Amino acid sequence: MTTTPLVVLENVNKHFGDLHVLRDIDLSVTAGEVVVVIGPSGSGKSTLCRTINRLETIDTGRILLDGQPLPAEGRGLAKLRSDVGMVFQSFNLFAHKTVLQNVTLGPMKVLGQPKAKATERGMELLDRVRIGNQAHKYPAQLSGGQQQRVAIARALAMNPKVLLFDEPTSALDPEMVQEVLDVMTDLAKEGMTMVVVTHEMGFARRAANRVVFMADGQIVEENTPDEFFTKPQSERARDFLSKILTH
Repeated sequence: MTTTPLVVLENVNKHFGDLHVLRDIDLSVTAGEVVVVIGPSGSGKSTLCRTINRLETIDTGRILLDGQPLPAEGRGLAKLRSDVGMVFQSFNLFAHKTVLQNVTLGPMKVLGQPKAKATERGMELLDRVRIGNQAHKYPAQLSGGQQQRVAIARALAMNPKVLLFDEPTSALDPEMVQEVLDVMTDLAKEGMTMVVVTHEMGFARRAANRVVFMADGQIVEENTPDEFFTKPQSERARDFLSKILTH
């Protein structure tokens, strides 16, 4: 059986004005793999994540999803966005809709699911992220950690092929971080393909199949969590780890 990569970035470059934020990025993610992207601030991690569902366009190179180049616009782009779920730093929930309505909106509007089916599936997903008892509340009535779990359920409701997480816990109070990471760890164990940009090294060690370390817009090294954290190959990675692991 050949494992065709689900996500492929080939020689991807991206500039913001004079700033070269992604430099010759080559990266493949296989179905069922959890890839955690770490590195200092400003290294291009979030931009890399956002190019995979075309929230950011690229200057050169190409990105493939399931063997197909990313569509530029129109219906193809809408389909891509449902295939590639995204969970952001800020939860981006609709304030005037209940938790359940937030989760069912996409499946009904984009996938054309009947309300009964979307509601049943929505409740299943809210239970899965351990928040089913909050289904009829509004986002403002929930803690940040709960809101982020709703955002994860909302992304899952579209049945994505891959889930992108862009620093999903960095806006949360420390005591809420773990409840979100626990849900993400469950998803990883269940075989969800995930690309996760995070500062949470414990999660990287526990849940990642592969750690990708970025600095200055480049992938400096990638390895298993065990190898990366115990025997980093590059000076940049050693320097980075010495600063964060001593705190």
